[in-house]
Amino acid sequence: MGIRQIASLAEISGGYDAIFCDVWGVLHNGVRSWTPAWRALAAEREAGRAVALITNAPRPKGPVSEQLASLGVPDEAYDDIVTSGDVTRALIGENARMVFHVGPDRDMSLYDGLDVELVEEREAAAVVCTGLYDDDTETPADYTEMLQRLRARNLPFICANPDIVVERGDRLVYCAGALAKDFALLGGRTLIAGKPHAPIYREAMARASAALGRDIEPGRVLAIGDGMTTDVKGAMDYGLDLLFISDGIHAREYGVPGKPDYEKMAAHLDGFGAHPVATMMKLA
Repeated sequence: MGIRQIASLAEISGGYDAIFCDVWGVLHNGVRSWTPAWRALAAEREAGRAVALITNAPRPKGPVSEQLASLGVPDEAYDDIVTSGDVTRALIGENARMVFHVGPDRDMSLYDGLDVELVEEREAAAVVCTGLYDDDTETPADYTEMLQRLRARNLPFICANPDIVVERGDRLVYCAGALAKDFALLGGRTLIAGKPHAPIYREAMARASAALGRDIEPGRVLAIGDGMTTDVKGAMDYGLDLLFISDGIHAREYGVPGKPDYEKMAAHLDGFGAHPVATMMKLA
């Protein structure tokens, strides 16, 4: 499969009404942002296209916007932010009031304004996972016994961040999706609204349409991302065109960061049944 390689987003964006751009791995790596990336998005807005950032962050958009600002990404780079945390709040409200939280304290804004009570494991009617308690030192193996206990009680497992891993600087750290995967392998019931699932894309479509003041169709949206099981699959399932960012979490699977082997990358994408309209190493 031949893949078109482009040097700038502007080369292909003219036929779209909206851009849905991934955040972690495309705009920043958790430590620093990439100025050419946010400038490219700001230029799309100036050209009259709506830009919705679509991220599997397990927090509502307010804290995510604050994080972006702290990393140097200005408000003019986007019209709106849709987070997995935003759409997961509906799952929480629909499934239980007595919630056992798995994840770091920084994610507690997920529950702001919800009619839930955070309880100990033994009292819970549902589990909400935003990540590992300490993703600097822990791995999913540290949670094996806990997941077995939760599965034995047949508790629903609400995953607020479907990512398996994410870049933090020059290393990868585990996310809530890794624990949800292990729980599902035990036969447990997982509930997920973030990428690649439809709820987050429906919300992004609504936000982008509101920004433009008119309805838009999936065929007029370009998705930008680097994750196969999230960004790529989500775009494919929702009928969006895809710009694949190759220098992301999969870079080592078809070369080294900054030096992709395009034949290997094409085979990697083809293995997922993915056919992006173009690829770039970094968004610009």
